[in-house]
Amino acid sequence: MNGASSPAAGRRGPLLLGVRHHGPGSARAVRAALEAARPAAVLIEGPPEGDALLALAADPGMRPPVALLAHAADDPGRAAFWPLAAFSPEWVAIRWAQEQEVPVPVRFIDLPAAHTLAAESGTDPDGGESVRPDPLAVLAETAGYDDPERWWEDVVEHRGAGRADPLAAFEALGEAMGALREAYGDGGHTRDLVREAYMRQRMRAARREFGDAYAVVCGAWHVPALRAKTTAAADKALLTGLPKVKVETTWVPWSHRRLARAGGYGAGITSPGWYAHLFAARDRPIERWLTKVAGLLREEDRQVSSAHVIEAVRLAGTLAAVRGRPVAGLTETLEAVRAVMCDGSEIPLALVEDRLVVGDVLGEVPDGAPVVPLQRDLTRQQRSLRLKAEAQERDLELDLRKDTDAAKSLLLHRLRLLGIDWGTPAASRGSTGTFRETWRLRWEPELSVRVAEAGIWGTTVVAAATAKAEADAAGAAELGEVTALAERCLLAGLSEALPAVLRALADRAALDTDVARLAKALPALARSLRYGDVRGTDAAALGTVAGGLAERICVALPAACAAGLDADAAAELRGHVDGVHGAIGLLEADGLWDRWSAVLRALAGRDTVPGVIRGRAARLLLDDGRLPAEETARLMGLALSPAASPADAAGWIDGFAGGGGTLLVHDERLLGLIDAWLTGVPERAFTDVLPLLRRTFGSYEPAVKRTLGELIRRGPSARAAPSQAPEGFAPTLDPARANAVLPVLSLLLPTPG
Repeated sequence: MNGASSPAAGRRGPLLLGVRHHGPGSARAVRAALEAARPAAVLIEGPPEGDALLALAADPGMRPPVALLAHAADDPGRAAFWPLAAFSPEWVAIRWAQEQEVPVPVRFIDLPAAHTLAAESGTDPDGGESVRPDPLAVLAETAGYDDPERWWEDVVEHRGAGRADPLAAFEALGEAMGALREAYGDGGHTRDLVREAYMRQRMRAARREFGDAYAVVCGAWHVPALRAKTTAAADKALLTGLPKVKVETTWVPWSHRRLARAGGYGAGITSPGWYAHLFAARDRPIERWLTKVAGLLREEDRQVSSAHVIEAVRLAGTLAAVRGRPVAGLTETLEAVRAVMCDGSEIPLALVEDRLVVGDVLGEVPDGAPVVPLQRDLTRQQRSLRLKAEAQERDLELDLRKDTDAAKSLLLHRLRLLGIDWGTPAASRGSTGTFRETWRLRWEPELSVRVAEAGIWGTTVVAAATAKAEADAAGAAELGEVTALAERCLLAGLSEALPAVLRALADRAALDTDVARLAKALPALARSLRYGDVRGTDAAALGTVAGGLAERICVALPAACAAGLDADAAAELRGHVDGVHGAIGLLEADGLWDRWSAVLRALAGRDTVPGVIRGRAARLLLDDGRLPAEETARLMGLALSPAASPADAAGWIDGFAGGGGTLLVHDERLLGLIDAWLTGVPERAFTDVLPLLRRTFGSYEPAVKRTLGELIRRGPSARAAPSQAPEGFAPTLDPARANAVLPVLSLLLPTPG
């Protein structure tokens, strides 16, 4: 310690610096206090398992925000984070100790993570089983403030630098917390008593080594308990018998967004971006902040000039003066931005709050930080593919015909199979082809835990994903799970996992007798067969399984559709018929398409099949040119005859015409049949079938509905005669005109390879 001239002169005992986690004012005050007191050691609230990693804080590759991650060695999902930002008092204390000419020992003194993780299933270290009183809220209310954040800014964050005694603020805050602890005790948070007992034990050990020449940086709430006169025996009794697990620790990148209270961190703050600015701006913070805001709004094509910045600075200062604040705070600056730069609109202001007040800053951790082998392989691939982990959400467009883009796709699909959702698939813009993919990327700090969890499956991404896929296939309970897994394996290029997945698929397909489940599984297999051409993946092995599945569906579907289905079951099976129809179109098994067409004919002409399925089968056959128009009209006439129940007839119309009315626009004969049936439905029956009819025709596009309405208004006499073709169409196909479009189609749809 310094001599009698030091501000610490006359102080007895260690230097207790009670802080607010992630407070720039506290961070500056901690640095000033350490400079003044020059302690021989610094003790910091945090898990002692992190002591071995503190040297990495001085590595040039370490850039906060970062977090100390501790997880159970045998269960990486049980984890806890201790985040630190550049403006966190704890980080400032660590760096101060390391920057001294003779580095000062720095140690963590909180309850070990080995006990914390044994007692709690992966909760945050500052979480708890009950809600303690908010010390800041109590102190703010006592001072006459209705906003704890505003009170803290006024008394701490906006304090002027260079005060005579940098320790005075800590003494005052410690006294205030002492009064609160007298009134509230532990605030219902009994675990704090155990934590504080351990901290006192570590302080006793430091006293034996350094005397009282050490400093403690901890949450201000703990200061009174650390000053309390207790015996070592009493503290030891509190710590006896605590459960314990083996833990592993490392540094992981953190983000400003996860520092925000909205992100779920118990000791979080509402405005990490604003606090980072206050900590970094050594002078004129409001002017610099509003200049940043103007730059952001200009990037979004809003007209913001230097005059706007000047006026916003003036308005923020005026608001602060009217409210009796020492300087403008975040509230005043945002109000000035809204009024001057956003024309009173909340929309651009929300952008400022998201991008600047919170922000998407993501920290970095040096390569020397201990990680599981899987993380090292992932980091290597990220660098090789130039896929930078970023906190801000962004879209990634991939062309799978390019080697690098295909490799990125494989990596993202493999990570998703491992439960590491760094990227999520999104709708591609401008293309629906299988050679295009769009991903929405955002790296969340919690994904580091997911990587550690996935490390049990292998040391590389491809090995871990393969092992996970094989295990999932063995444990799958339903056929649909295995077919979805097969599709994901093909997307991820896991050729070594496919044999195990296909064996499980064949076994479950052979045992499954539910035609609905078989029909639900087939489309995924058929889609998977498309990926071989684009991704260079051998999907041929799926062809045999898919073909066998399709054959079983062709045999079992007619009987399943005639088994007295209710309306909901019939509607569900109609959807499966659509799916199977599309899937069989992608398969190349000999004769399969003809067999499926025969099944559709049987469904369309069998009275025992529900109307919605009969109508759908007729429509699919008609669209494929396998059902003549005359036969279609005959089937419709039978379905809509007076002998048919109105509900069954309405179901037939829903199956036939649902999903689009273009056919009825161009074939007035079918429209006339529906019109004639509809006008002849009795009033009571019409009321019953109206909801189904509204659902069918209500799904049509507005232009189609207008055209149909006009055709109905004209009446049957004005429509085309049954023997005539609709307007604009010839009675028969003109092969010469039809073939003229083939050269254009060959350019639009080039053959693979």
